[in-house]
Amino acid sequence: MRPAVLLLLFLAASVNAENIIIPLGQQGSSTLQMPVNGTSRSSVLERFGLPDVEHPPVGSPRMTRWDYRDFSVYFENDRVITSVRNHQPRYPTSRPEQAQP
Repeated sequence: MRPAVLLLLFLAASVNAENIIIPLGQQGSSTLQMPVNGTSRSSVLERFGLPDVEHPPVGSPRMTRWDYRDFSVYFENDRVITSVRNHQPRYPTSRPEQAQP
């Protein structure tokens, strides 16, 4: 009798289940040019210009992040250790404060 009750409880719970749909995104354009590993900080400045945001160095060894519109660059001391595309939502949503009346 106990397994039958558990089965009924399980079936009742699954009837009330809700599907949650999360919009898919993409990691920017696959043709986006970004600094390659080992590039010097001065070369990044020459090619891509000043970053939108320059985060202060942290940790040991000193790690710095520069944020551009479409990507971020991570430096260890004076050299690029990686560049990462910023997330670009496939279906942008507007926030309530941005909604037009």
